[in-house]
Formats: sequence, structure tokens, C-alpha cells
Amino acid sequence: MPGLIGKKIGMTSIYSAEGKSIPCTVIEAGPCVVTQVKTFEKDGYAAYQLAFDERRDKNTPNPLKGHFKKANTTPKRKLYEFQVFEKEYKLGDSVTIDHIVSEGMFVDIIGWTKGKGFQGVVKRHGFSGVGGQTHGQHNRLRAPGSLGASSDPSRVFKGMRMAGQTGNKRVMMINLRVLKVVPENNLLVVKGSVPGANGSYLIIHE
Repeated sequence: MPGLIGKKIGMTSIYSAEGKSIPCTVIEAGPCVVTQVKTFEKDGYAAYQLAFDERRDKNTPNPLKGHFKKANTTPKRKLYEFQVFEKEYKLGDSVTIDHIVSEGMFVDIIGWTKGKGFQGVVKRHGFSGVGGQTHGQHNRLRAPGSLGASSDPSRVFKGMRMAGQTGNKRVMMINLRVLKVVPENNLLVVKGSVPGANGSYLIIHE
């Protein structure tokens, strides 16, 4: 399996052999259950669907209950497909962290950034705002200012940096070094930060 589903636990730091403090993120990675095996003959492509994290039975829709029952597993919260793989798995097999990663290797991690709602240009794009409240200006410190569009072209260009939805985007962090693997607790420690709040789901790729 080329990857695994995980959950962000939080950030901490560990010391290297040289005595340097290294910021790192602790991730609960797996165990995941194979809940569907897709084939070229039936689905048009080959993939394994993995499921992670327990879900209450009463909060699970009936179609999903039947889906998990086929795999002989309990309801799960997060589902994700992996298409590139080497080893063969069967429906209901468990995929653990030691199947995927080892200390010293590099991984790519996909997550969803913290959503911050509708924000202005100062917070969203780092505008400096209008400097100094002089000459009678009022309430213009954090305003975007002129958009530079007059009678020609008589419109706002696409991509203009303006206020709007901030965060809540799918982001991939590439080439994060695995500092430590704790298989008995399904924990993975990677160097640096990963997107999302504590408790958010992550997709870990080789």
C-alpha cells in the first residue's frame, strides 16, 4: 500500500544527537481496514479503499453499514482510495503503520488547513494597510484600496487579491522526514508541521 490514513495529534519537539531541538508533528496513522477492492474489470481502474477511525453505529447511514458489513468490520469515519500499490490485499485486511513507513524515509502528507471564515485583505493576503491616520482619513487602515480598474477594462481582473474565504484548503506537504515510528501505538513522528487542526484527518503517502 502506498499510503495510509491518519489523524493529527499535535506538535512537540525532540532533540537530535547533536543536541538541537527539532519541531515535529505526532500523527496517529492507522490501523486501516480494506473496505473495497476495485478492479479494472468491474470499476475501470484498480484501487484499494481504506477506512480509518471508529464511528458510532447509530450515526452511520444504512448503506454505509452494509458497505462495512461486507468487509466484516465496524463503521468507520474516513474513507480514501489508493491506486498505486505493490502488495495484494483482501477485503477486510488490516493495514498498519509498519507496512508503510520506516524511520529516516520521506513522506508526503495531505491535509485540510484550518478554516478561518471570511477575512479581509490584511489577514488573508498580508496587506500592510494604509500607514498613519492623517489628513482626516477614517476607518481606512485595513481597507484594500483601489482595484486599479477604470473605464478600461471596466471590470475586476480574475485573481485580484480581495477579501474572501480563508483557509479550509487541501494542501500537500512534501518530503517530510520520518523521525520516529511507534508501531505498538500506531504513532508516526515527522519533522516540521502538517496542515490542519489537532484531530483532523491526514493522508500519508510514501
